[in-house]
Amino acid sequence: MKKILIVDDEQDIVESLKFVLENNDYTCYCAYDGEDGLRLAREISPDLIILDVMMPRINGYKISRLLKFDKKYKDIPILMVTARSQEEDRLIGEETGADEYITKPFDLDDVLNSIKKHLEKDS
Repeated sequence: MKKILIVDDEQDIVESLKFVLENNDYTCYCAYDGEDGLRLAREISPDLIILDVMMPRINGYKISRLLKFDKKYKDIPILMVTARSQEEDRLIGEETGADEYITKPFDLDDVLNSIKKHLEKDS
């Protein structure tokens, strides 16, 4: 079973993602701030990370950069989720290694399709 780490400080978003993903046979781990998210990513080495940008402690860009520049974690796909839809935000996301950039509010089916696309690439 594939492991997905959800890192977002908005609990309702985490809960709805977790619900949909678990119904699709994924194991979910959740963190509500950047520090916990980074720690969990290193602990469990998930198959994919859904990462919010604007969070307390460490923002998503920094987490993405830290993981992508570490050869142990660089191949973990990161789907960056954010309410910031400016082109420059998207570029920062790409520069920090995000594999995909999803803007809020998002459609859960779209997120699920993105997850499947990234996880099937690996298998």
